[in-house]
Amino acid sequence: MALPQLTPQQRAEALEKATVARRRRAEIKTKLKNREMTLSEVLGLAESDEAVAKMRVLSLLESLPRVGVTTAAKLMDEYGIAETRRVRGLGHVQTQALIERFG
Repeated sequence: MALPQLTPQQRAEALEKATVARRRRAEIKTKLKNREMTLSEVLGLAESDEAVAKMRVLSLLESLPRVGVTTAAKLMDEYGIAETRRVRGLGHVQTQALIERFG
């Protein structure tokens, strides 16, 4: 697969956009960990926030208090969520199951 040829200006803009998205996702995960936001709020935010919508579900679950790598993996398996699934790609049933589980 050929990489696109970007001008230095386009490359700088793309890097800035990626940095902003990473910071936004880190902010959301920190708020979840500190109980400043709930999982249902984050899932609702994903409808309007592109950075949140592109966050991996596994990473989101691991950010919840008292949920580590093992528990997050078990939850993903239990609800039939692929390891690479992004928040935007969650189905209605999966979203409802997670909201019921974590409020």
